[in-house]
Amino acid sequence: MIDEEKHMGYFRFRKTFSILPGVRINLSKTGVSSSIGGHGATVNVGKNGPMVTLGVPGTGLSYRTPISVALIIALVLIAAVAGLAYFFAPDTVRALLHWWQPRWF
Repeated sequence: MIDEEKHMGYFRFRKTFSILPGVRINLSKTGVSSSIGGHGATVNVGKNGPMVTLGVPGTGLSYRTPISVALIIALVLIAAVAGLAYFFAPDTVRALLHWWQPRWF
């Protein structure tokens, strides 16, 4: 026999607000969390602690794992330095971020 308790459906609720490009506040019936990132890589901080999700956009495939607070601080510092560098030399930062792309055209 099938254990009906384990196979019962349930309703979920989630509402997401974008406060800046790539920064979101997520509300659900289980709590509040925040997400930073976009397609392919997202860092989420909520009741389960900091998590990183890496995925292949458009495929539905992703990998999610907890990360340390020290790594989050390092990522925020790297993003801040890149943002500051982009403010002063946008062409150089663009070139560094896209150095791996083939130049077919």
